Amino acid sequence: MATTDPTLTTATKIYYGMPNFAGAAMGIAVSIHINIFYSDVVMIPLGYIALAVALARAFDAISDPLMGWVTDRTRTRWGRRRPWIAIGAPLQAAALVALFSPPESFTIPQLSVWFTLCFICYYLTHTILAIPHYALGPELTGDYKERSSLFAWLEGFTLLGVIYASGVPRLVTQRIFGELLGFTIFAIITGVLLVILYWLLVYKLREKPEYSAKPPNPLAPGIRRTMRNRPFRILMISTLIGSLTAGIPGYLMPFFVIYVLKPPDPLNWVPWMLMVVFISSAVTLPLWLKLANGIGKLRALITARFLAIGTFFSFFFMGEGDIWYYAVFVGLAGAANGATQFLGLAIQADVIDYDELLTGHRREAQYQSLWAIMTKFTMIPSAAVPLAVLAAMGYAPNIDQNETVIFTITALYGLSTATSSALALVVLLWFPINETVHRSIQAAIKKLKLGETVIDPLTGKEISPHDEREVDEDTGWLLDHFSFRELVRAGTKGQSTLVHSTGLAVLVSLGLGLTTCWAAVVSLGDLSSPPGLTAVLMIVLTGICATALCYHALRLAAARRLTIQPVHETLISKHLATLST
Repeated sequence: MATTDPTLTTATKIYYGMPNFAGAAMGIAVSIHINIFYSDVVMIPLGYIALAVALARAFDAISDPLMGWVTDRTRTRWGRRRPWIAIGAPLQAAALVALFSPPESFTIPQLSVWFTLCFICYYLTHTILAIPHYALGPELTGDYKERSSLFAWLEGFTLLGVIYASGVPRLVTQRIFGELLGFTIFAIITGVLLVILYWLLVYKLREKPEYSAKPPNPLAPGIRRTMRNRPFRILMISTLIGSLTAGIPGYLMPFFVIYVLKPPDPLNWVPWMLMVVFISSAVTLPLWLKLANGIGKLRALITARFLAIGTFFSFFFMGEGDIWYYAVFVGLAGAANGATQFLGLAIQADVIDYDELLTGHRREAQYQSLWAIMTKFTMIPSAAVPLAVLAAMGYAPNIDQNETVIFTITALYGLSTATSSALALVVLLWFPINETVHRSIQAAIKKLKLGETVIDPLTGKEISPHDEREVDEDTGWLLDHFSFRELVRAGTKGQSTLVHSTGLAVLVSLGLGLTTCWAAVVSLGDLSSPPGLTAVLMIVLTGICATALCYHALRLAAARRLTIQPVHETLISKHLATLST
């Protein structure tokens, strides 16, 4: 229920945001430290690491929409989100400790398997924990500016956790205990902290019971209705374009500092540069919040995108000895990143309010999970492909790299990220919701609940109360398993055509998945040599095909239901008329 909520207490914002201190520390350890740790300490070839990353992230992306659907449908006296948060926290902590505790007696192939399994478990447990956590945020307040403040607190704790993870493993822990034991101790400390902070959130915060009172929606048509949300599509496309290279700065920073800038004692410079990034993000966060409250979240986000483009472009022109120039510009990049993160979350919450106006449902978790799966699919290449490309270009650990490898690092780290940021900015300029429009959306939602017909603030078209629409709610959700074209064909040629179209989609997804899986196996061979770029790409495509297969299988089940209990042609026509307007 979107209403004008009272101001959140500072304590509420702290309890909600504080777990991200430990969660972000885990994220930095896995996204930045893990590659150098396994390639240069454990001595696993980069090709194997790229393969494991692709497998884990592909599997992780499939689990996200399922988790969103599950938590939206959960009904307990503790709410929809808190039970999963309580379960997920200790599971993720255990996965992190295992990831940073590779058995010293294992061979390289055994360590590769260990890394892959632990990496998959880490991201699976992260899904169980993060989807409900981020879905809880938009439910805590419907106020436009309070959401900016809530997610600014969340981002603030995130940055503190990132600073902790950037410096502690290399500057303190491993100097005292050594590489292997040092990272294990870091993982144990961070895991315990994660459990404490998330359980404190579960104990202190309460969910709004009116959100759980509404019936949940089916998974497949929920995804289709989500994609009809125009503000969501614009924001998603912009984010997806930016996500194509989002993993590159984190994954390649150690390589850029060590092999391109080549400062004295480069391993010690890496954590310092990471701290520059995240201290800059934290210090500038209040300034970005003030700017957002003054000119609006959207304009502030556009400003941050412009700053990111300039800083990423500058990295391409840096070379040996430019460490101090790099420190200045990477600090600016950190400031832009901090703004992008919390403003993006705050704007996502407003998009969910517009969905409630259109559908009458609160579907925070489904939006968050769809957001996660799509961004993770685009981030898989940015996480795995650069490592595979470096391996293909001749990268070898702990030696000076040739000119081809150095150029590849600078091009990936600078030009690719600047280009994707520029394209993301162009799309973002079309986003339609500002504070005035959001206020109109909330007012329309309240009027709908009173049984009044309202005007859509974005399209200018009438929206009738949900219980007065010509097609009842259950039938509407059932028909939304299918596309507009499929329903038109069903209305003219019979509803059995839906079985044919969805069955064909299942077979195509299965066939493509098996083909890409076979291509990946052939590319891998007997694993006697590190896997190449082809194997990584085939695994990514297999993950996409598996997700499509699950989606179309759900649609096929709905089509078979219609062959048993057909919907009257008049209702299909009315549903199509609603979609066309």
